[in-house]
Amino acid sequence: METIKKEWQAKVATVLLIVLTIWWRVAPSFSPTPEKRFLGDFISIYVIMAIWGMLWGLLIAQKWGGIHSVIGKALLFFSAALGGQIFGQIAYAYYPLILHTPTPYPTIGDIGYFSSIPFSILGTFYLAKASGVAINLRTYKQKIQALFIPFIMLFLGYLLFLQGYKFDWNHPASIILEFVAPLGQATYVSFAILTYLLSKGVLGGIMKNKVIFILFALCFQFLSDYVFLYQASRGTWLAGGINDYMYLFSYFLMTLALLQFKTVFDRLQSKSP
Repeated sequence: METIKKEWQAKVATVLLIVLTIWWRVAPSFSPTPEKRFLGDFISIYVIMAIWGMLWGLLIAQKWGGIHSVIGKALLFFSAALGGQIFGQIAYAYYPLILHTPTPYPTIGDIGYFSSIPFSILGTFYLAKASGVAINLRTYKQKIQALFIPFIMLFLGYLLFLQGYKFDWNHPASIILEFVAPLGQATYVSFAILTYLLSKGVLGGIMKNKVIFILFALCFQFLSDYVFLYQASRGTWLAGGINDYMYLFSYFLMTLALLQFKTVFDRLQSKSP
C-alpha cells in the first residue's frame, strides 16, 4: 500500500500491529490463566492503536481545514469515533486494573462505545459530500438502495450472530444497547456502501480508493461488534480472545484509512505552484 510505503506513521502502526499480534499469540503461555497477558492485560494495551489513529486523524483533519472543510469534518468525526472506543476501553479496564473488581455491564464505558456510532455516521455523511455525492434519494433506484442495504445488513447480522439471543429483562439497559447499537452500526455501514454505489459516476481516482478503504474499515468494525454480541449472548466471550484481536485490527484499518488522507494532501501540495 502506498500509504504504508510513504508515511512513517503508517509504518509505526504496522509495527505496532505485528508486536501486539505476537503478544496476543505468545503471551498466554507466560500466564496461569488464558485471559492474562505477559507484562499486563492485552485488552488494556491494544487501545494504543486507536490512540495513535485518533491523534493523527485529528492532525490530518487540520491539514484539510478542520471544521471549515468537508473532508476535514469527515476526518474529525472518524477520529472522534476512535476516541469513543478509547474512552470505552479505558473505562472498562479501570474496574479490574484500578478497583480490582469485575466490570459491571452496562457501564459508563458503553457511552463511549455508543458515541462512536453517531460519529461514524456523521463521518460517512461528510465523506459522501467530499466525494461529490448528493444523496437526495430522488430516484426510485436510490430509494430502493437506501432501504434495502440497511435491511440486508441487519438481517445478515441477525442470521449469523444473534439467533438464539436470550433477553435478560433484569437488565433492560443491556437489551437496548445490544439492539440499538447494531441498528446504528448498520446505518453507518449502509451509508458508506450507499455512498460508494451512488458515487461511481462522480468519484475521481483520488477519492474512490479512500472511500473503499474507509468502507472496509467500517465493515470490519461492524463485524467485530456483532461477534462481541454473539459471544457475549452465549457466554463465550473471553477477555483477550479473538474478538479483542478483531477490534485491534479494526483500529489498525481505520488508522491506515485516515493516514491515506495525509498522503493525498501531501501529493496535492507538491503539485500546487
